[in-house]
Amino acid sequence: MSNSPSPEQLSAVLRKTPEDFVVDELPAYEASGEGDHLFVTFKKRGRTTLDVVRALADGLGVDPREAGFAGMKDRHAVTTQTASFPFAAGRSPNEALGLALPDVAILDARRHRNKLRTGHLRGNRFTIALRDLTLDAVPVVEARLDEIRRVGVPNAFGPQRFGRDGSNPERAIAWLQGKARPPRDKRERRMLFSALQSRAFNQVLARREAEGSWASLLEGDLAQKHDSGGVFLVGAADLDDARRRCEEGLVSATGPMFGSKMRWPEGHPADLEREALAELIDDPSRLDAFSSYGEGARRALRLWVQDLEFRHDGADALVVSFVLTKGGYATTVLSRACILVDASLARREPHEDGEPKGDESSDVAEG
Repeated sequence: MSNSPSPEQLSAVLRKTPEDFVVDELPAYEASGEGDHLFVTFKKRGRTTLDVVRALADGLGVDPREAGFAGMKDRHAVTTQTASFPFAAGRSPNEALGLALPDVAILDARRHRNKLRTGHLRGNRFTIALRDLTLDAVPVVEARLDEIRRVGVPNAFGPQRFGRDGSNPERAIAWLQGKARPPRDKRERRMLFSALQSRAFNQVLARREAEGSWASLLEGDLAQKHDSGGVFLVGAADLDDARRRCEEGLVSATGPMFGSKMRWPEGHPADLEREALAELIDDPSRLDAFSSYGEGARRALRLWVQDLEFRHDGADALVVSFVLTKGGYATTVLSRACILVDASLARREPHEDGEPKGDESSDVAEG
């Protein structure tokens, strides 16, 4: 009789408290100390990014619509991030340091030349408690985390990307096919298009997982360099060298974030991607009319997990810490080690769109 833990025993509880999910934004650059914008770094607990940004703008007497930030961070967490605000000459950054907001600590305020925009970050550092693990499950989860440290994980978008009930891709398809009116709000239209792109990417990734090629390279792939983000075509002549670099974690195959100007791979990878797109929308040329919502890009099929460490916190919990580049989902990583049960879901308000990303359509702690 096997002593292996059952699937139910391999479940872990996330976010019993906000302190169980800690996210620290890693900036792409430091504020210079000069310029017409004020970069305010803050730590929040139990509040949304937009809520805090509006409160800071109000405290500084500036238009919140002119504020900028690199990414959303979840309400049900303790998160640190930076936002920028237009700031006239002659005003002192101490104005921001002196603001008192509930459940917010102002950590730093410095001038800079430009506004912060979405994606202006290197990544995020996560420290996450996995609670209520059984004693039998702990060594299994630890072994899986060790494997993740060595090879990474499939870089799938989490369910939070698709809206609270997961219907945003279908809403986007109905809009693209002329069967439904687009939302009035431009931000919501972008959100729906992004959800459709993400669904298509996940479908391509699932096909690559099924054939065992998600962590390797095929002839015709567009590969991405993990250090610089540069993308190159993998041809027959350089396939062996590219595969060696892939095994070393230097490069990974990419999948599609579909759009009218997206660069396509060649050969089998291209066929696979076109088939996936055809499954979603009957006529891919429809994307041409929606280029203002997303011209298209490439996204690595493999998520490389940096600085992964774990430690015990009592008899039934592991605290896992790691760094992900922007756009990576912490729950995507941890779901490869165990079944995740999010305790915060019962505490969420009806208007909240799901949880963490990366990366962008809801107030998240992922990217």
